[in-house]
Amino acid sequence: MRNCYVLSSLMVLMSSVVMADVESGPTVDTAVPKLEVYAVAGDINGEAVEFVEKRESKPTLYCFIPADKFSRPTARLMRTLDDKLSGVASDGHIVAVWVTGDPEMSKEYLGRVNMSLKLSSTTLCVYEKDANGPGEWGINSDASITVVVAKEGKVKGSFGFVSANETLADDVLKLLQ
Repeated sequence: MRNCYVLSSLMVLMSSVVMADVESGPTVDTAVPKLEVYAVAGDINGEAVEFVEKRESKPTLYCFIPADKFSRPTARLMRTLDDKLSGVASDGHIVAVWVTGDPEMSKEYLGRVNMSLKLSSTTLCVYEKDANGPGEWGINSDASITVVVAKEGKVKGSFGFVSANETLADDVLKLLQ
């Protein structure tokens, strides 16, 4: 009986390690790094934009999604963040950035994502300069999504989710209150 308890405790511990978050994104309380992306769908589309400059000090969630890791759970998290954002920050916005080695294919794909998710507070973008994302943002390639919370020109929090789902949205949005 005791062996079963030890074995099940080890299994729980191992599963929590697999599901654990990773460090990803810029350091808290630092200035938000520049971010030049190509906007595909949202308030701006079909042009290159420097979003940190555009958003100034307004509350913004910057979501970095490796194109090869986009999944339904990640889409549900994005949808939930989009749905709840206006209740937390009336002038809030989400900048979702696809990190990819094939920007042209991602631009086409994001048009379909936009039609499917029908996001109202999100601009879908592609990072075109490096398949690993913007170096100054410190994006961890092990994360299926990195969410960086910015307010008043500073990083308020960075979340690297290995396994994303909609239940994580409230913890992210708390930092905008």
